Amino acid sequence: MQQIKKAAVLGSGVMGSGIAAHLANIGIPTLLLDIAPRELTDAEKAKGLTLEDKAVRNRISEGNRQKLLKQKPAPLTSKNNIALVEAGNFEDDMERLKDVDWIIEVVVENLAIKKQVFEKVDQSRKPGSIVSSNTSGISVEAMSEGRSEDFQKHFLGTHFFNPPRYLKLLEVIPTKNTSSEVLSFMKQFGEDVLGKGVVEAKDTPNFIANRIGTYGLLVTVQEMLKGGYSIGEVDSITGPLIGRPKSATFRTLDVVGLDTFIHVANNVYDQVDGKEKEVFEVPGFMKVMQEKGWLGSKSGQGFFLKKGKEILELNPESLEYGPRKKLKTASTELSKQEKGTPGKLKALVYSDDRAGQLLWNILSPALLYSAQLLGEIADDVTAIDKAMKWGFGWELGPFETWDAIGVGKTVQKMEDAGEEVPAWVKDMLEKGFDSFYKEKEGKQYFYHNGEYRLIEENPKAINLKQIKKQKGVIKKNTGASLIDLGDGVALLEFHSQSNSIGLDIIQMINFAVDEVEKNYKGLVIGNQGKNFCVGANLGMILMEAQDDNVYELDMVVRQFQNAMMKIKYSAKPVVAAPFGMTLGGGAEVCLPAAHIQASSETYMGLVEVGVGLIPGGSGNKELYIKHLENMPNGVEFDLQKVANKVFESIAMAKVSTSGEEARDNNFLNLADGISVNGDHLLYDAKQAVLALHKKGYKPPVRKKVPVVGETGYATLLLGAQAMLYSGYISEHDLKIAKKLAYVIAGGKVPYGTEVDEQYLLDLEREAFLSLVAEPKSQQRMQHMLLKGKPLRN
Repeated sequence: MQQIKKAAVLGSGVMGSGIAAHLANIGIPTLLLDIAPRELTDAEKAKGLTLEDKAVRNRISEGNRQKLLKQKPAPLTSKNNIALVEAGNFEDDMERLKDVDWIIEVVVENLAIKKQVFEKVDQSRKPGSIVSSNTSGISVEAMSEGRSEDFQKHFLGTHFFNPPRYLKLLEVIPTKNTSSEVLSFMKQFGEDVLGKGVVEAKDTPNFIANRIGTYGLLVTVQEMLKGGYSIGEVDSITGPLIGRPKSATFRTLDVVGLDTFIHVANNVYDQVDGKEKEVFEVPGFMKVMQEKGWLGSKSGQGFFLKKGKEILELNPESLEYGPRKKLKTASTELSKQEKGTPGKLKALVYSDDRAGQLLWNILSPALLYSAQLLGEIADDVTAIDKAMKWGFGWELGPFETWDAIGVGKTVQKMEDAGEEVPAWVKDMLEKGFDSFYKEKEGKQYFYHNGEYRLIEENPKAINLKQIKKQKGVIKKNTGASLIDLGDGVALLEFHSQSNSIGLDIIQMINFAVDEVEKNYKGLVIGNQGKNFCVGANLGMILMEAQDDNVYELDMVVRQFQNAMMKIKYSAKPVVAAPFGMTLGGGAEVCLPAAHIQASSETYMGLVEVGVGLIPGGSGNKELYIKHLENMPNGVEFDLQKVANKVFESIAMAKVSTSGEEARDNNFLNLADGISVNGDHLLYDAKQAVLALHKKGYKPPVRKKVPVVGETGYATLLLGAQAMLYSGYISEHDLKIAKKLAYVIAGGKVPYGTEVDEQYLLDLEREAFLSLVAEPKSQQRMQHMLLKGKPLRN
């Protein structure tokens, strides 16, 4: 049976080292190889090293390995994972390939060089090991020519998108000789272990996402030039307004790098003919930009240039920079009032103003192109849609977009304009099928060869919308819903604005725990929003504070604390499933849970000091207890050091940059889980509930908590006072620090006193309420609500 316990990456550049980092993140030891240098650097000469020294021979791969620790966004989910990446070189270490199960080639995009590398790999690998190329467009078939039969059987393309840790798409490209077992193993491994969205692509230029994405970008540039639009105007229309990333068109090109983009475009240009070839010809002004070195973010300027705080846009005719423009028309204003991307798109594409014309003229060719390529680049519409969503961050793939704006209506409009619509689309309409997708009895179907076929989903990819349609909802209010996940497990879903916590969510937490204790095996707290939860409802807190409703606020905070204790001491296991932003109250909901099943991309922290407060819903107490529980049994430890660490974490508003780092910061313990594939998070959380139930789950026993008391409080304040004297923090920061230190120290008791949890909760609530009443804290809250960033006052 195929297994991947160890891997090797050949080529240690940005992409190769990024793939090695991703493998290390999931616990796979990886050998990272590159060429051995031909000459010494001045620093190496000064050390008396020679070309035979290992440090010199591994210099390139080791240098790129070290860069993983400094790159932003971070390729590693924890800096500790670097230990799983080992540097080597092609001359000394090829024989070590016999010890690995997967060899990934990431060398320069040149067929001759790749073939040379694979010849050496074929001689060194063990039979049965998988070999793949991360090429973004060279023929996978051509690379494997002349290789042994076992090599060819185990060879395929695995095209990661950059950066590998963050971008979901993995295109898997089999050759005619790839064994079906290897293909199916890699697709499952890619999804379940690598955490990717896997799409099977055909061996054609640039595969799926880059082929359609590059076409769409070039059509947009050409339409901009033809219609006399500015770069800023195009970006104001082609971003979130139509369900695309904030970087829209030209900001995306600046991030990708113009040189990379031109290379990808030329790759298709060289291999196609006719009208398609014309589209892939890079416009002249972009070639001039490349000659000038205006490549985008990496060179400091591209389509945009930052001058001080102002962002300027390039004029493609004069190649001079000027103020950034936005396109504002009747249809853009109308679309902003629509809810959801389909409504916004309809408001734009059927309008005849400048924005509507631009959007129709770039959308229509992209839809037709996707339909023309069906069968050539992928077998069905779902593969193309998924590739564009996972690789380019589109909210709707091309065929989903077509459904959203109406297939029949758009085909008529296209034909009226003299466009040629692919026969299979017209055939679909003639047969009475008016959309590429349809839903029936809560299941999704796609159109294929004259019929609708069921979309086969991985059972681990739970879809809450579908479950609610199939099973309904146990109970809901404005902030949350309780849903039956099946197998005796319920799920509490937050759906308030930004999933912020107010009284409605607190009420549903209480109802959910009661209902689960009576009728279910356990509860998952999770959702499929943009983020898990960004904290308490700050607007509500500020409004009550400004109205001097201290009694009202005291009641809300008490209720929140009681709900957290209810989660902690529930007779049935409660599993929290955080992902994305899990801040303030969001973290407080997770900390008392019986188990946390975090996503690999979980950004967790108690950040209340940023708005002039401290956590008020049990976060200080629970993080402190979590630190204590992570101390080894029977080993004496310094209680003050634990208090210092918790104080620092909350006072500095530290937020983890991954689930792994949340564990390093003690928000997760060793028994808590991390899901690499975010789509599998709720499934994994459900399995955790069932496992705890099967073991005969018993809630924790209430215990007293040792605190550092008065002497510890004084120690905690020393650092904060030093920061005030050095000018790092303000007087108000010190006031917040004093309140926080008092809560974590456990108030005016002797060092080592064991106190009750309720006593700590009362301290926490009193400190929170006193800070809410402070005018400077209210200024901070208001600033955060208006500007979305902290105020230093």
